[in-house]
Amino acid sequence: MKKTIIAALLLLFCCVTVDAQSKYQPSSVNLAARKTFEDNKFGVFIHWGLYSMMADGEWNMNNKNLNYREYSKLSSGFYPSRFDAAAWVSAIKASGAKYICFTTRHHEGFSMFDTKYSDYNIIDATPFKRDIVKELADECHKQGIKIHFYYSHLDWYRDDYPIGRTGRGTGRTLRPNWPAYYRFMNNQLTELLTNYGEVGAIWFDGYWDQDQNKDFNWELEKQYALIHSLQPGCLVANNHHVSPFPGEDIQLFERDLPGENNAGLSGQEISHLPLETCETMNGSWGYNMRDTSYKSCKTLVQLLVKAAGKGANLLMNVGPQPNGEIPAIALERLSQMGEWMDTYGPTIYGTRGGIIKPQEWGVTTQKEKTLYVHILYLNGKELFLPVTGNKLRKAVVFKDQKKVNVYQDEKGIKLFLGEVPTDDDYVIELTFAKILQ
Repeated sequence: MKKTIIAALLLLFCCVTVDAQSKYQPSSVNLAARKTFEDNKFGVFIHWGLYSMMADGEWNMNNKNLNYREYSKLSSGFYPSRFDAAAWVSAIKASGAKYICFTTRHHEGFSMFDTKYSDYNIIDATPFKRDIVKELADECHKQGIKIHFYYSHLDWYRDDYPIGRTGRGTGRTLRPNWPAYYRFMNNQLTELLTNYGEVGAIWFDGYWDQDQNKDFNWELEKQYALIHSLQPGCLVANNHHVSPFPGEDIQLFERDLPGENNAGLSGQEISHLPLETCETMNGSWGYNMRDTSYKSCKTLVQLLVKAAGKGANLLMNVGPQPNGEIPAIALERLSQMGEWMDTYGPTIYGTRGGIIKPQEWGVTTQKEKTLYVHILYLNGKELFLPVTGNKLRKAVVFKDQKKVNVYQDEKGIKLFLGEVPTDDDYVIELTFAKILQ
């Protein structure tokens, strides 16, 4: 009876708020949260669910057309005995990341938290019987790391989810009931936003599953209004691969930096919203024992720097093992990133994309009167910067504050480096007379 009343109230709320949400005006709390998000610059994505037990990525259920009833039996054996939320958060915090985005429910339909609206969850369906999301959220709050929640819009397990272009071979009995499924999602979102403390963002995924059904209405505005009513400072992001919709607070790019489309998922125009690029540390989101091709620390550092130079955050993914441990090589990369951020963090945190747009040699970031020149690829000892109308007061190598010789005229500034840069990111710090704009 209690569930029925809550669901009815949610549906009523959605109906009365749609007009206001269509003219969405972010609150002052929301705008402040956006600024904090942009300042943080670096987060870690965690893809973890039943799929980790198969060690073949998070799309295994769909890719191999696994029967949903047989697949669900994985839950009875899911016992991640080495899961340690404190160890996870400590390692991620040491990497320099300022927030964690965790998969509360992925496309497989399994909830990694204690939910009243499905028995297919970590408490009711596994022998582990510990709320993963609660432990992780509590530890994030304790250690001063923001927690974001990934939530799948689609479901390969539930039969009330209208069939899309994925999950067609899972053997589900097709009884599509969009109103019931929509209520289910909103009920779960309400749980996530009331039972786990302050949530930095809800990160949606799966909108693209209905792209062949042109008349399909996800009713996003009402759902976004629900989120903002429960936690005004919670940012809404949607990995839909199209231009942002009303009510969204972050624009996402998958496997590409803003303005690029090498992966074929990010051709949309860049909006005025805070930006975030998500990318894997190896080639997989979920744990894949065959995928040991991890990106080098240099590649990851330069990806973070390029993202910052384009005014975006980097959300770097790790896929924990079924026993609850983060793979050793992923921990090594996190540690290496942390060492780099210990030195160069000031050139990333709190910055925005610099007045010089990204070039073949690298990018720039800036804060007020300071421009950080991130040289990633340069064969020579000199670099010209077309910065005009602002007197240069100081030029130094960031890591050791060694003076850099310069020449400035009406056309710009030439830096005489004295050596060919060989660092993964050779940073020059320039201080000007006026605020950069």
